[in-house]
Amino acid sequence: MVYQIPPEPAHFVDRDEEQARVLRAVAERQERRPGARPLCFAVSGYAGTGKTELAFRLARSVQERYPDGVLYVDLDEVRHDDGGVDVADVLGDLLRALESDWIAPVFRERARQYWSLTHGKRLVLVIDNARFDTEVEPLLPSSGESLAIVTSHGPLYDLQAGAAVDLPLDPLAQAHALELLERVTRDERLAAEPEETRRLLGLCAGLPAALHVAGRWLRRHPRRPLPRLLRSLTAELHEKGIPMVERVWDAAYGGLSAEAARLYRLLADFPGPSFTPAAADVLLGSGAEAAEDALDELREAGLLDDRGAQDGRARLPELLRAHARRRAEADGDEAERDAARRRIVRWYLRQAQRADLLAAGRRLTLGSAVPPVPGTLDVLFERPGDEPHAGKRRAYQWLESERHALFACVRIAHAVGVEGEWGTDEAWALCEPLWTHFLDHPHYADHIDAFRTGVAAAQRAGDVRAVIRVRCQLARPLWEQGEFEAADRELSHALRAVEAALGNSKDERKLAASAREFRGMLRAAQGDWASAADEFEASRAEHAGIDNAYGVTLQTYRLGEALGHVGELERAAELLAQARADFEEDGRIRLTARAEYALGGVLARLGRADEARELYLTALAGSRGRGGSRDEVRVLEALAELAAGQGREAEAEEHRAAARAVRERCGLL
Repeated sequence: MVYQIPPEPAHFVDRDEEQARVLRAVAERQERRPGARPLCFAVSGYAGTGKTELAFRLARSVQERYPDGVLYVDLDEVRHDDGGVDVADVLGDLLRALESDWIAPVFRERARQYWSLTHGKRLVLVIDNARFDTEVEPLLPSSGESLAIVTSHGPLYDLQAGAAVDLPLDPLAQAHALELLERVTRDERLAAEPEETRRLLGLCAGLPAALHVAGRWLRRHPRRPLPRLLRSLTAELHEKGIPMVERVWDAAYGGLSAEAARLYRLLADFPGPSFTPAAADVLLGSGAEAAEDALDELREAGLLDDRGAQDGRARLPELLRAHARRRAEADGDEAERDAARRRIVRWYLRQAQRADLLAAGRRLTLGSAVPPVPGTLDVLFERPGDEPHAGKRRAYQWLESERHALFACVRIAHAVGVEGEWGTDEAWALCEPLWTHFLDHPHYADHIDAFRTGVAAAQRAGDVRAVIRVRCQLARPLWEQGEFEAADRELSHALRAVEAALGNSKDERKLAASAREFRGMLRAAQGDWASAADEFEASRAEHAGIDNAYGVTLQTYRLGEALGHVGELERAAELLAQARADFEEDGRIRLTARAEYALGGVLARLGRADEARELYLTALAGSRGRGGSRDEVRVLEALAELAAGQGREAEAEEHRAAARAVRERCGLL
């Protein structure tokens, strides 16, 4: 069962009325026949009122009634700079959480897939930090037996117009605020100094987020009298008119060492919603031990959130990130920020290049390999005693888990490059490992944006080869989203640059062959198999001219597949048999299976059914495994068609049933 929310916090107070309302509503819903729409609660309130923690608490309290899992999405983690959210990308994450390895490429298909997988299920879905009801509606499970809990700063009117139970959160009453502060601190000074305690509670304004920070601040100064601690807060409050809660955070910040304070300021601009200790080390630039100490200080001060995080990740909640940004403007300097940006971009580029090499193997890359960033550590992808391919799996996982930071680094590097400083080459070079990531985990809106930015950066750098490479990369997600004309424009520009600017070096000819291959793939996607065959033929000849054996084999496979579609069956069979043998010799299991499937189809049309069946069965075994559901289904359906054509209806139905089971598992029935 999927379960995506963190453990219960050590301290939680009040919200009894809201919890009771939810439990009553859930019990009433399950006592009567539910409709087709899930029960939905809309938790709204000021930032810092504890909306997310209440949502988690509600989910935990009812989880036994919803045995199919607890899902969580934070929309701020995928929110773009313009405030929008690519809902299709969020649906992709939810589908993966529901264990589908076959994700439809476009929003409408993903929505139907999600509805299929959630139909009849009893799930809890927590949607955090929503801003508009249009972000929420497509994410709701299709089952009336499921539950959705949505948090937002303000009311989501369309959701709340009878479609959701409204749970507005006010700040904690003073008695509950005192209870939380006492639980966090267990400090006798609170009872000994009631007047000062009331003043401190007033500064926290009933916000649990501020009370936790204030409690940690008190614990850091166990011998200092409360009046002295509060004097500095109230003096600056009255002199500068700073909001009350801000002063609590300023006090916590003021108690930090110089290095911890610098890390806090730099984290305001970190490229991504969360970060690892290694990334914090790079940002600070003072060594791993200094970064560990600084992170410990920030945790103790309540200025970090790492509860329930995986791989040691932590984050600055929205309010604290905004506060860190204000402290950076007041206490930092641009040279400090620029040095940190440069370190983090180059470190991420280096790690992405290393992950790319492990995941995809050696291939033509144009970006210069980034040397170790001084004073930092590399990600340990390969470890002593690893099982085969463990490093490769970690590399793919790292690219996916760090995708937000990688996409942001492309934007940061490009923006810095616009000002004529460093960054131009880094922006387009990041697109090479992001291509490997796209092939494994396509996040269409983000990849398209990154590749477009990469094209602009390569153009500014005047690097024709990079322009060609990234235009080709951009074309594929465009055509997979149905934007064929836009993809064609990118490839036309790329091929004109090939003809006008590339020479006869081996790498340049390999790049030219790659551009022809991309246009062949576009033509195949458009159903123009004759034109696709011409492009693959030309690409194959180019690879043969530079003795690139793998390139020849791949284009042999693509050409054989295209010729099979246009009816040149004998030559198609010859080419596909050769490609299959070469893939098998190189140990390329997935490509071997695909060549076997294509060859089986050609042989079936040539009347060689028994040979076709053996190839299909071998292809079926090769297609099963990581991310192979799509290939598995098409092989099963081909086996069913072949068996039916030979009068073996029972066998045909067995294969059809197996294909249906895979589709159903992925929500694509």
